Amino acid sequence: MSYITNADIEERLGSDAYVQLTDDDGDGNADVGVVDEARLGAEGEVNSYLARRYQVPIDLVAHPDLAGVLMSISLDIAEFRLRARKPPVAAEATAMRDQAIVWLKRVADGVIELPSDVSANTDRGIIAEVVGDERVLSRDEMSDF
Repeated sequence: MSYITNADIEERLGSDAYVQLTDDDGDGNADVGVVDEARLGAEGEVNSYLARRYQVPIDLVAHPDLAGVLMSISLDIAEFRLRARKPPVAAEATAMRDQAIVWLKRVADGVIELPSDVSANTDRGIIAEVVGDERVLSRDEMSDF
């Protein structure tokens, strides 16, 4: 399930910038492959953070309340990816991407939670488990040996 479409990216950038940032063959038309790469890369990046806590991709039909925020975050990242292909990147685009990543990290860390009915990612198994007695000697105590 996609969070954004190529048409969403064109609407965000405007038609002129959309073509300028994606027309690699110089024919005056946007290269769909370039746009697809940025879109899929952005969605993959979003999912890589969300997957720490939730099953991805998030089903937007079942959770329409998340469509707007996931669209916005994905567009921020996709726009940055396209602009980074032809530097310099506007400070505003960089800031929006950075804010999107901060939000995603906070979701991944559990500081921000998506609605409780979004399926948790249970496929991850045990992440870390400590067993056995506590350490008797620390590294500092063993430094002379």
